[in-house]
Amino acid sequence: MSTKVDGDSLDEDLAEYNQAVMAQYIAPKNDEDKPPVVFEDVIRAFYRIQSGVIRTPCTYSTVLSELSGCNVYLKRDMQQITGSFKERGARNALLSLSEDEKMRGVISASAGNHALAMAYHGRDLGVPVTVVMPHNAPITKVSRCRTFGANIILHGEHIGEAREYAYAEHPDKKYINGYNDAEIVAGAGSMGIEILEQVPNVDVIVCPVGGAGLIAGLALAVKTLRPTVEVHGVEPANCASYKAALEAGFPVDAFKAGTLADGLAVPVVGDISFEVARRHVNDTHNVTEMNIAIAILRLLEHEKAICEGGGAAGVAAILPKGPLYSKFKGKNVVIPLCGGNIDTTTLGRVIDRGLAADSRLIRFGVTVSDRPGGIAVLTKIIADAGGSIKDIYHERAWTKTRMDEVSVRCVIETVDKEHADQVLTYVEEQGYKVERTTSLYEDVAE
Repeated sequence: MSTKVDGDSLDEDLAEYNQAVMAQYIAPKNDEDKPPVVFEDVIRAFYRIQSGVIRTPCTYSTVLSELSGCNVYLKRDMQQITGSFKERGARNALLSLSEDEKMRGVISASAGNHALAMAYHGRDLGVPVTVVMPHNAPITKVSRCRTFGANIILHGEHIGEAREYAYAEHPDKKYINGYNDAEIVAGAGSMGIEILEQVPNVDVIVCPVGGAGLIAGLALAVKTLRPTVEVHGVEPANCASYKAALEAGFPVDAFKAGTLADGLAVPVVGDISFEVARRHVNDTHNVTEMNIAIAILRLLEHEKAICEGGGAAGVAAILPKGPLYSKFKGKNVVIPLCGGNIDTTTLGRVIDRGLAADSRLIRFGVTVSDRPGGIAVLTKIIADAGGSIKDIYHERAWTKTRMDEVSVRCVIETVDKEHADQVLTYVEEQGYKVERTTSLYEDVAE
């Protein structure tokens, strides 16, 4: 394996590095083929936002490296003040406004991270910010945006209706799109420069993709400075809009169903982002809902990092049963953890699903005597095998058992899949007929 470099241990002189960056920059020769965002825009944003955006750590993960077979570094952008990378683009966009635009204020439509980033940096920079949020926006995020001083308007059943309202009712304010705005893309690209500073020997970057703003800016920066570095995108299979755009040759609607990675559930990628990303991104890959749930669980358990579904998508791709598992053996792989704003109730459900996928939470049925002590005997057997009962209930009416028997459904906690099999086998050895429930997640669980 390549030598590991801890991003936090590097103390490179910033001015000297910036000179090196600019020396590598080559301006486009053909203006007709000039993309909507160029490397010069990223460099300008990189300098501009340093006054108010945290330079987040990029740390080596021992456990994830062992699980995936490559050297994994986590770029922890969920440690920004508002919990996501969106602050990079938001601050750059606000600092790029003319004096007249600042006085008039800006408007955005968002149900989450972009809204928080705009509200926080708008207050910090003295720019009035209005955010139109759909009625189904999480109450906690609506409340936090108001705390930051933003003018919050609740309108529409989804983000599309909120966006239409913003354009129609506030034409005097500049609209800032959360992923399809040149300044947003350039600001996001600052993460790419930081990664190259913190992990100079990086081989691969695996980046979550929603509207494609982050991967567009990041790939532009990285490929300009280090063309040999591979940049791979990861999307939820339920909304793989970037892959659909690549196949069609232009942005198309690719929404299939809701996803745990709600921050990546953008039905149509931005045309500006797509135009930049398609020039620099090597490939894109899809992950399932359970891939994402397991990734959130792994990050929580092993890295003590709380990530939302979209923020954990990159990790989901490299873990066992992920599309990139064992693809980069021995290589240095950087994965942005781009968001950590997950509701507590959602996190609880995700943990349960992750445990089920690991066979650390199993469900089965068994028939026991409907006499006093019948269930007590069963629970003792499970305990003797080392299982911990989380839930148990019995069914008398909707069952084909004898009248003196009852069907019992158990949900128990185990150590791993091997232990789960041992528990069920032990119960069967005691004379019980076990109705094993096929795991919904066998296609993704290791």
